[in-house]
Amino acid sequence: MNDRLHQLKYTRRALKDRLARYAVSAGGISVIFAILLIFFYLLQVVVPMFESAQVEEVARYTVPGDDAGRDRTLITGLEERGSMAVRFTDQGEVIFFETATGKVVLTEILQLPAKITSASQNLDRVALGLSNGSVLVLRYTFELSYPDNVRTLSPLLEYPLGDTPLVLDEASSPLTHIALQLGSEGAGLAGVTQDNRLVFARYSQEESFISEEVTTELQARYEQSLIQQPGGPAVSIVLTPDLAHLYVSTEQRILNDYLLGSDGFTGNPVGYEFEHKISSLKLLLGGTSLLLGLENGEVQQWMPVNDKKTRLSGKVLTFIRTFHGLASKPAMEPEADQLVNVISSEQRRKGFAVADMAGRVTLYYSTSHRTLAQLNTANTTITQLTWSARADHLLALDNAQQLHVYQVRNEYPEVSWDVLWEKVWYEGYDEPDYIWQSSASTNEFEPKLSLIPLSFGTIKAAFYAMIFAVPIAIMGAIFTAQFMSPRMRTTVKPSIEIMEALPTVILGFLAGLWLAPFVETHLAGVFTLLIIFPAGFIFCAWVWERVPGRSKYEGWEAALLVPVVLFLIWLSMKLSLPIEQLLFDGDMRVYMSNEWGISYDQRNSLVVGLIMGFAIIPTIFSIAEDALFSVPQHLVRGSLALGATRWQTMMNVVLPAASPAIFSAIMMGFGRAVGETMIVLMATGNTPLMDMSIFQGMRTLAANIAVEVPEAEVASTHYRVLFLAALILFLFTFFFNTIAEVIRHRLRKRYSGL
Repeated sequence: MNDRLHQLKYTRRALKDRLARYAVSAGGISVIFAILLIFFYLLQVVVPMFESAQVEEVARYTVPGDDAGRDRTLITGLEERGSMAVRFTDQGEVIFFETATGKVVLTEILQLPAKITSASQNLDRVALGLSNGSVLVLRYTFELSYPDNVRTLSPLLEYPLGDTPLVLDEASSPLTHIALQLGSEGAGLAGVTQDNRLVFARYSQEESFISEEVTTELQARYEQSLIQQPGGPAVSIVLTPDLAHLYVSTEQRILNDYLLGSDGFTGNPVGYEFEHKISSLKLLLGGTSLLLGLENGEVQQWMPVNDKKTRLSGKVLTFIRTFHGLASKPAMEPEADQLVNVISSEQRRKGFAVADMAGRVTLYYSTSHRTLAQLNTANTTITQLTWSARADHLLALDNAQQLHVYQVRNEYPEVSWDVLWEKVWYEGYDEPDYIWQSSASTNEFEPKLSLIPLSFGTIKAAFYAMIFAVPIAIMGAIFTAQFMSPRMRTTVKPSIEIMEALPTVILGFLAGLWLAPFVETHLAGVFTLLIIFPAGFIFCAWVWERVPGRSKYEGWEAALLVPVVLFLIWLSMKLSLPIEQLLFDGDMRVYMSNEWGISYDQRNSLVVGLIMGFAIIPTIFSIAEDALFSVPQHLVRGSLALGATRWQTMMNVVLPAASPAIFSAIMMGFGRAVGETMIVLMATGNTPLMDMSIFQGMRTLAANIAVEVPEAEVASTHYRVLFLAALILFLFTFFFNTIAEVIRHRLRKRYSGL
């Protein structure tokens, strides 16, 4: 009976053990599964950014409205969604048609006083240069309506500068080249005449408050002969949006930069000589960067940059990067079919399409320096390329009068390895740099998505927090576990551990609104603490050594130091102003800036280090103290029995035995600091700076995600880059935790024989 009862109890115990083992195993597997699920979800959001562009030809037909085949297409344009297109001919016809079928929707014949000799396009605005030296400026639009809930487009022609051609050349010479820039307050027109003169005119527009009629007035008109200028006849011209520069490429491999002032052309042009002939010119979106197509198939990007070498005022056109296409490098001796004859810029991004004489069309993105896709048009030469406003359709016209309509799927061209992890030369900057600036208010803005400043800020914040937290937490754990009285330990340890429950929002709030201004006001006093604290403690230790043994309370030294610490802090703050007046001319911040070149930001790394260190001290202290207190007592007693002091025992026996757990505690604190969000968000300026100075702020990966995810459009490039930042943070903590576990295991194995 007893054996049966014993067997039954054993069976029940074994069943409970088995169930507990299964439950624990299931819990562990669930945790691993959850971590893997997070990892693969982040990966699933990030991967689409690195996919190549997809281009598909959806239609091909003969140009609409040219039944006799006698006219020549000068300009083509696309509606925003690519469902309707327009073409301007040299006969003065404007033909609107459906891109899917080529069906003509509307044809308008312009009443012109002379023949069309040149044409230029700027977004949806078109300038037609005439043989009498005048220019007609038009704008094609597509009015959207929904009769009977059906999306309907109605093509329209508008005349932004009036329906009468503007006189650009008073000598009435035919215009062989034309360039247009039209803004909200006026317009600029530039042209090259048949007798080799460069002409420019600036116009202003005023709207009547009563009739709302817009009148165009000539502000200035000036010209300059090109006969004496280097480079020979002009090949193409480009006018910048600010009407400050006029770029003219010539037949002799020279690009001339004409500076335009209020009184006309400013001096002689600045010439740039190239190894190969410039075959085409185009401005990127925003008009800052200039694209040059060369006869060897290259496309080069140039932009104005402050000249650091000569330290001259103004900017100098500077080479930025080269686009070689899908081939690694073009041939040194250019072939005829390599010549770049057409460049078309996207209307809302920094992308562009290039066509060469062999019919190859290549899609590029300037900032990311990516070659996105390449397609071939059956060995025909492309003469026109046009993007839709959304950059999801591309219209190409070849020399056989065939129109090719392409559907483009290219959602994330802004991202590449270089953009994320290398220095990039952005528009408006004097040199390549690591920059994070994800959004702005205009389409011309160039997204700056470098993760280096965010990763740097994450490491910087954790570094300064660990400098403050690790010594205090580890030394405090050593004293609490080995030297503090048991009665005091039962109060101190729970008190420190409960500090971990403090919301980081509250700590960040206190840091931003109280601690940061306090440190700024008493900066000299804060650094005085570094001198007064050690001196004060040494003095107290010297006094303590001379106190009779009967008067000492062993293990209560920390409590006796509390008033000493408070007094030293008070003394340092009181000495702050006299020290500043004596050593720093009354203001330490101004002195550092003027004499040492060190700028001071109120919300900086010093504040973050203090408050975040305060937040992670309980994590490190709790684990380290438990490890030190749990060292087997027979090791401690054996060491003391052999004549070692308590300090020697702690350093040579206790500390090595507990070192694996102490290392784990430090890494746990580091992981907490890396992932901290609210303290960094509220206690720093949240500026993505690459500066290790303790007096400057930073932006961390976690804080950046918290700030920008609510504002990011779902599935946009910005949104996915933020998820990439989250993935990096995930891998970052995983990597350090793995390294910590490996080192902890080796340390445990090394000291397991003690």
